[in-house]
Amino acid sequence: MRFLIISHALHKQLGNSLYAYAPYVREMNLWLNHVDEVEVIAPEFKHSITNLEMAYTREDIIFNTIPSIAFTSVIKSLNSIIKIPVILISIFKACRKADHIHLRCPGNIALLGCLIQIFFPKKTKTAKYAGNWDPNSKQPLSYRFQKLILSNTFLSKNIKVLVYGAWKNQSKNIKAFFTASFSEDDVVTPLKRDYNNEIRFVFIGSLVKGKNPLLAIKIVEAIQENKKAVLELYGDGILKDELQQYIADNNLEATIHLKGSQTKEVIQEVLKTSHFLILPSKSEGWPKAVAEAMFFGVIPIATKISCVPFMLDYGKRGILIEPNIDTAVESIKDQLKNKNNLETMSKFASRWSHNYTLEAFEKEIVKLLNQ
Repeated sequence: MRFLIISHALHKQLGNSLYAYAPYVREMNLWLNHVDEVEVIAPEFKHSITNLEMAYTREDIIFNTIPSIAFTSVIKSLNSIIKIPVILISIFKACRKADHIHLRCPGNIALLGCLIQIFFPKKTKTAKYAGNWDPNSKQPLSYRFQKLILSNTFLSKNIKVLVYGAWKNQSKNIKAFFTASFSEDDVVTPLKRDYNNEIRFVFIGSLVKGKNPLLAIKIVEAIQENKKAVLELYGDGILKDELQQYIADNNLEATIHLKGSQTKEVIQEVLKTSHFLILPSKSEGWPKAVAEAMFFGVIPIATKISCVPFMLDYGKRGILIEPNIDTAVESIKDQLKNKNNLETMSKFASRWSHNYTLEAFEKEIVKLLNQ
């Protein structure tokens, strides 16, 4: 089988190895275990490799480079419009050679791929929609257009569209899917937490506005007025200096700790002993940090966005909050009063997450490739 990946992810070449954003590559490596030939059509970025990137395990990948496109300014939009015909031709030629077409959505390149795949109704296809599939969410026009094409069974034939969460009134080609981080070998009985003494909160993610780390800090700041609590934030981003300043201005150095980016192994050890993960994001696709926290019995506290309510079983496996300091704090304080319920919630969270291992994920991939 010749497997074609159409992606907007920036790729880098170093010798015979091809690199891209690590979580994406880690997932794609599982797909590539079960195909004969691989072609990747994506933009190339000629910079040094960072610790956020990793190489595909295969070194026989055909890398078909295309220009990147963006519409964030008038000049960029004009340049992108000029590039589009060349990109469309490249995608069309690659699709013609492929046995299976795999789209990585949403994104500008994926949108072009969505259009081209219409002309190949007999080829088997998959589209991984890594964004928010919630039909009622506010999204950019290009995202809505991709969702419209992918869910239209007249335009998109012989395709499975993999989305996060189970949504009502979807076309038959839409399949609820997931992403895995841990192996069956990592499954352990979570440590029983003590919710009577100091409560340990953890935030894992980029320090950017979309992840709302300042709200996480303010929530724990309010909680620790009545309950001994600490918050550790793992991740880096453009808000780091602003957060450090807020911590200093409000004398929170003993309560709030910025830990920076850490390895998967460090995060794993942190999750084994933390009580709550707090992620008051404004938008998510599959919130990896939430699923990983649940794996170790950490109770997630998250906003009601995307597939989060589905993951948390609408409050049975975690605490759903509004992105408002007062109501969020009130919801958390109410839960802290019921220790038995917290223990049950932790148990339900880990049991659910243990179903989504790398092995289970790979089995589902094989089914899709053999459709």
